[in-house]
Amino acid sequence: MKFHYIASQLNGKILEGDVDAQDSSEVLQFLAGKGLRPVSIKLNRSADIGGIKFFGQSISISDKVFLTRYLSLMLKAGTDLFKAIDILVNDFDKPVLKALLIEIKTNLEKGNPFYITFEKYPKYFSQIFINLIKAGEASGNLTEVLDNLSVSLDKEQALKNKVQAALIYPIILLVMSFLMLLLLVTFALPKIANVFLSTGIKPPIFSRIVFSVGLFLNANVLIVFPLIAFLVIGGWYFLTKSYSGRKLVALLGTHLPVVKNVLAQLALQRFTSTFSSLMRAGLPITHSLEITADAVGSDVLAKSLRNISREGISKGLTIGDAFRREPAFPLVVTNLIAVSEKAGHIEDILKTLSIFYESEVDTAVKTLVAFIEPALLLFIGVLIGTIALSVIVPIYQLVGGI
Repeated sequence: MKFHYIASQLNGKILEGDVDAQDSSEVLQFLAGKGLRPVSIKLNRSADIGGIKFFGQSISISDKVFLTRYLSLMLKAGTDLFKAIDILVNDFDKPVLKALLIEIKTNLEKGNPFYITFEKYPKYFSQIFINLIKAGEASGNLTEVLDNLSVSLDKEQALKNKVQAALIYPIILLVMSFLMLLLLVTFALPKIANVFLSTGIKPPIFSRIVFSVGLFLNANVLIVFPLIAFLVIGGWYFLTKSYSGRKLVALLGTHLPVVKNVLAQLALQRFTSTFSSLMRAGLPITHSLEITADAVGSDVLAKSLRNISREGISKGLTIGDAFRREPAFPLVVTNLIAVSEKAGHIEDILKTLSIFYESEVDTAVKTLVAFIEPALLLFIGVLIGTIALSVIVPIYQLVGGI
């Protein structure tokens, strides 16, 4: 639990801060050890960032970029880590970041390592982030690690924004078209259907089917619309939050030609970027491969990376030979890794490959969007054409009867 305390020094100066403790007696012991006299001790329930969001907030990639960049800049300027954290506590306005920084400061006061606080919140900080901080702290190059982290996170955010921006138009097109069709079928079509049904003319079978759908939706609108909303929200939650849903999306993605290409490029970009960062931080290569396997987002690449680590390098193979045994990686990647291993600059080659695959992802996403837009327009055109024909054909029958 986190407690907020107000205490006075022997000279009468008032101090306040936050501390993790099991109960108030532990807080009193902490204050006594610091030579402080307690004035007030309160349980700070709102500062907990684990498990739930702080007042609806969460720690975004942008927050992590600012945090790592400012810490790196202050450490480069000669400020010690504890003082840098203290400065950021006063400068950051976002409550969830303030709470995190206060907890980091408290842990540093207790003599705990810097990475220990991030390790408590795996929801916000990945194993890559934690291990890079841990390696940088242990090797004494925390400044460089923080600088590299800020650059990597910034690129990750930029890539994510590109993908989202490219997909916004098709999603808006699909949603608006679906709503227009639903309103047309639910409210306009039943009135037309009643006109034809009252004349005694028997429309064609496909017209009767369309009319029946419209009449059913119109008669059960208070049930159908909430049900559709529930199915959409439930489907989104299942596909994005549940393990089975994510597996289903991954399975579909690996079988759809254009989508498969985008996912493959994304996985290779994550591999090159993550593996390069971990090796630059000085982590053992087998450990770096295991962490990278959890981050690539592709079951095929993850399995290959684990094989490289456990069945290749751990058994004495060179990095290049271990990669050559795995067909999941393109030949250009395995060949460049093998050549760069002999030259002694694998990290540089991986960084170059990461930049290359960023541009490939951008191209692949544009190709995907160029494919989706006409496919959606064709699908919507077929639906509207069917509805139009279901109305036009009975009109011709009616005119012909007259």
